[in-house]
Amino acid sequence: MAKATEKKKDEVILALKAIAEEKGISEEMLFMTLEDAMIAAYKKNYANTGSQNVRVNIDRETGEIKVYSLRQVVEEVFDDNDEISLAEAKEINPRYELLDYVENEVTPANFARVAAQSAKQIVTQRIKEAERSILYNEYHEKEFDIIMGTVQRKEKGNIYIDLGKTETVLPLQEQMPGENYEFNDRILLYIVEVKQNPKGPMISVSRTHPGLVKRLFEKEVPEIYEGIVEIKAISREAGSRTKIAVWSNDPEVEPMGACVGPRGTRVQSIVNELRNEKIDIIKWSKDPKEFIANALSPAKVLEVIIEDNGNSCKVIVEDNQLSLAIGKEGQNVRLAAKLTGWKIDIKSRRQYEAELEAKAAEKAEILEDEVLTEAVEAGDEASAETLENTSEE
Repeated sequence: MAKATEKKKDEVILALKAIAEEKGISEEMLFMTLEDAMIAAYKKNYANTGSQNVRVNIDRETGEIKVYSLRQVVEEVFDDNDEISLAEAKEINPRYELLDYVENEVTPANFARVAAQSAKQIVTQRIKEAERSILYNEYHEKEFDIIMGTVQRKEKGNIYIDLGKTETVLPLQEQMPGENYEFNDRILLYIVEVKQNPKGPMISVSRTHPGLVKRLFEKEVPEIYEGIVEIKAISREAGSRTKIAVWSNDPEVEPMGACVGPRGTRVQSIVNELRNEKIDIIKWSKDPKEFIANALSPAKVLEVIIEDNGNSCKVIVEDNQLSLAIGKEGQNVRLAAKLTGWKIDIKSRRQYEAELEAKAAEKAEILEDEVLTEAVEAGDEASAETLENTSEE
């Protein structure tokens, strides 16, 4: 009978170790959980047998379970079940001091069998909680990074994606326009946010976020990953066009060339992943005029004029460059504005010169009016009449 009990204890230990390994949970955490569950079971089933202040210990090697009552050492005893006098405690062991706890084994017969059923539910719940916590931490570490997922199904425009250990949803607004998702398609996703949830981590993903482009460049361009080349800014209209501003911390490394790669292989790999989304790689500059001019690529800029308000500018281009600078439906200038953070007003050379002429004429007219007013006020009627005639002519 003793051998059978010992074998059963060994099986419990082996089972706990197997669960810990399978679930990726700490063995010690499982043992402590089981001990807490055993304490709850003892209090429930042996409420009238003495102290309710108990400690349960499970031997980590043999699985043997022992229950100990805990009585605190006090000056005056009011409850024999939970307290013991200092004098009595010192009779047990002279080292005891006030507020120490005296332990006494009170393991009931067949306690393991009685407690097992009560403990099972608590242990199962703790294991689930631990699994959710581990899963949350795993994906939380990947927040703002990219992850591969497998398309499972479509429902009401949403795409359900298997991430391996959990599932997430790609909402319609985070899907790239014109991109089709079929069952078992493997797609890269950008993890926007990971939240803790009672049922497991809630993972928000996107295919439209500029962060997806940033991470793809970091993956494809070693110089970016190593910090030699920096991505300073990104503006994106997913599925159509992206502008990315880069800068090199090494004068010998050309940032745009590093991103393009030999024969365009690096950027082409990213374009393929984004289903032929157009990518403009431009050189960042701390000089706003130069940066704005670069951002309007592929258009050639003649001049950038910073307005007095400090966040707006006027850009002058050749007449034949105007439509290119603005872009189809204003996309090029819109992305350039997002990239630089400046409000951009584009004018062709002809428009700008006409604008200057109109301003000059307006200024001259105002000046004439001022001179005429001064002449009238001074009583110089002849001069005023001459100015009036000149103005009429």
